[in-house]
Amino acid sequence: MKHPQHTKAQRPGAILKATALATLLATASAHAFDSGSTGADGALAPAANSGVVEIQLPESGILNYTTVNIPVGVTLKFKKNTLNTPVVMLASGNVTIAGTIDVSGGHGAHAGTAGNGDLGDDGVPGRSGPGGFDGGRGGSTDAATAFGGAGLGPGGGKGGITGTDGCNGTRYYKAIGGGAGHSGNGSAQTCSAIPLSDSVGRSYGNALLQPLIGGSGGGGGKGGGNFGGSGGGGGGGALLIAASGTLQLTGLIYADGGGGGLAGGVNTGGHGAGGSGGGVRLMASFLAGGGTVRTIGGCLNSAGIAGVGSPYKNVYYNATTYDNVYGAHLYACGDYGASEGRVRLEAETTTYTGKTYPAYTTSTPGPVFLSNVPSLRIASVAGSAVPAIPTGNADVVLPADVANPVTVNFETTNVPTGNTIVLKVVPASGNPIEVQSPAIAGTTSAGTTSVQVSLPGGPSVLQATTTYTVVVAMGEALSHYAQNERVDKVQLIATLGGAAPQAKLITVSGKEYTVPWSVLQIAGFSG
Repeated sequence: MKHPQHTKAQRPGAILKATALATLLATASAHAFDSGSTGADGALAPAANSGVVEIQLPESGILNYTTVNIPVGVTLKFKKNTLNTPVVMLASGNVTIAGTIDVSGGHGAHAGTAGNGDLGDDGVPGRSGPGGFDGGRGGSTDAATAFGGAGLGPGGGKGGITGTDGCNGTRYYKAIGGGAGHSGNGSAQTCSAIPLSDSVGRSYGNALLQPLIGGSGGGGGKGGGNFGGSGGGGGGGALLIAASGTLQLTGLIYADGGGGGLAGGVNTGGHGAGGSGGGVRLMASFLAGGGTVRTIGGCLNSAGIAGVGSPYKNVYYNATTYDNVYGAHLYACGDYGASEGRVRLEAETTTYTGKTYPAYTTSTPGPVFLSNVPSLRIASVAGSAVPAIPTGNADVVLPADVANPVTVNFETTNVPTGNTIVLKVVPASGNPIEVQSPAIAGTTSAGTTSVQVSLPGGPSVLQATTTYTVVVAMGEALSHYAQNERVDKVQLIATLGGAAPQAKLITVSGKEYTVPWSVLQIAGFSG
């Protein structure tokens, strides 16, 4: 089974992010749902009121339990593995959650006088929950690296840039990072002529949460003359819990996005924006309880208070307004908030009466994992090989005198030859760059191509996407997804940066309809 891969290279620092998606198919049947757990990790049963319990994720990201019991007074968290995979908890028996499971993203660090007095950590981005994506770094006081970094992930918000005040005369709104997207777009200031597409992160993924993916990072703020900008919030993590027996939820599951940092002081930088909410998928033969699942987006910070989204709009914790359902003191976040994530509940029988934010989608249990998912991998940069299992920390370091442009080599799996790859370079400071590769050569099961790109100085994140079209032989069967018109071609979109594959159905008359690729797999389309 393959999971998201994170690797870094430097020119002297270029970060490469490669993602391979799940390839194990669990077969559904007409009988009781089978999670597929081997039970190898035994029973998980921390003592009541034992506080925070942290579990190290194995490299696969999969935990195989017999039963799981999270009692009141316990908050279960997870240490990321080197590939930053989602958390997958499988149980051959029952799962009971009376306490809390938390895979939320972290807040961006404050900067300037709003910080902790140590300027060395100003602008540090919020780290994601497992399976999510980090926020963008705040810009420095150096003009060469003053622009805020974009948040990571397919819905990462862009970093703050130079601009004039078009709003209220008190700040340079362009210096503030853009909120991250997930189930919807992020948000940013709308009181001027700047297009939202110039700053906010866009939506991605699908309601089935197949493949499972977390939230994206918020953009970092631009640096000022005296103080740097603050970091963007990390995206919420991704969590799958599958129980062959009963899943009883009376407690809480959090996969919130982190809030952006606050920048303070005279001639300071801009604020970081919030990371988007993650993804939570619960599967069981029987689902019960009245607990809460939350995947809301993070906010821009205000008055040094860590921002977290609400089910109604992104909000902060506050001592004035108490929300009984949400269980916190809140007030409205305004602009620069991040999108909420996704929640999906699948069970053969359910009596669940709890609340989810956002509202959940539901069905009987589908496949736990998908098979034959198209995937990409960065094989090398400027002749330096990328490790097969990258650590995500300076996996490839390029000499400072490497001449631009450099060659980036790709390897593809389950992608037809003749298609191209779009490489996106996200520098630590400044706007992303996109270039397109020549056609993929080799075979569908093992393809290769390369592209030349000029890497900026310092660390960068490299993400890639390939889109391809196939002629289908089951056009009548797929017409159900195209308003009953025969489908002639299917365009499949595979994303290295972690987004779920999508499918565009092209009918005989040329009309186009976009659906999750996983829906077509379940319908029997193999690509």
